[in-house]
Amino acid sequence: MKKKLIVLTGAGISAESGIKTFRDSDGLWEGHNVMDVATPEGFQKNPGLVLDFYNQRRRQLHEVEPNTGHKILAELEKEFDVHIITQNVDNLHERAGSTNVLHLHGELLKVRSTKNHTPIFDWHVDLVLGDKDENGHQLRPHIVWFGEDVPALEEAVDLTQKADFFAVVGTSLQVYPAAGLIGFTNPEIPVFYIDPKPAHIPNLSNPLEIIAEPASSGMLVLKKRLLQLI
Repeated sequence: MKKKLIVLTGAGISAESGIKTFRDSDGLWEGHNVMDVATPEGFQKNPGLVLDFYNQRRRQLHEVEPNTGHKILAELEKEFDVHIITQNVDNLHERAGSTNVLHLHGELLKVRSTKNHTPIFDWHVDLVLGDKDENGHQLRPHIVWFGEDVPALEEAVDLTQKADFFAVVGTSLQVYPAAGLIGFTNPEIPVFYIDPKPAHIPNLSNPLEIIAEPASSGMLVLKKRLLQLI
């Protein structure tokens, strides 16, 4: 039976494909205050701005491709039972060939009603005011905004608890609840952390190996290390 490899990925793995990380150094996201474009209150105040913001992200996603980091994760499914828990809303893991991807923060190419969490619709074009569900309610991006519950968190915790190996790739471990997942690992399993500027992980008793490199080159190191352990 294949060993279970659980991988938590963040903005760093998609940055190498050309998708900007969540916030620039000035605290803005593509020139916008995050609270204006990524909160329920921001959407209520100016829905047109929010829809346009995500329309731009969606268009950008159509122009980029998975990178080596994404592809190595897909290749690891030959040797491991790989499950990816991602904070990213892009579909680059899936496009690279990964078959088990759990999106904690929603998906850019999906939308849902402003009144209901289900059903969820695939959406690859611009979303505008006036795009409504069958009951006449405005559609919104299928994104978990600040202040909203994370519906996939329970499944993510369950996966983490079953890991034989746990890897963190391209995340600062500053955004909760995702950053707290590492605390649900079996304390005896190896944890690998790939990031050019790795954060300190407090109260972690697991064997920890830090790979202080960008996602793609770091994934090459991780693949070699994992194959040595099976």
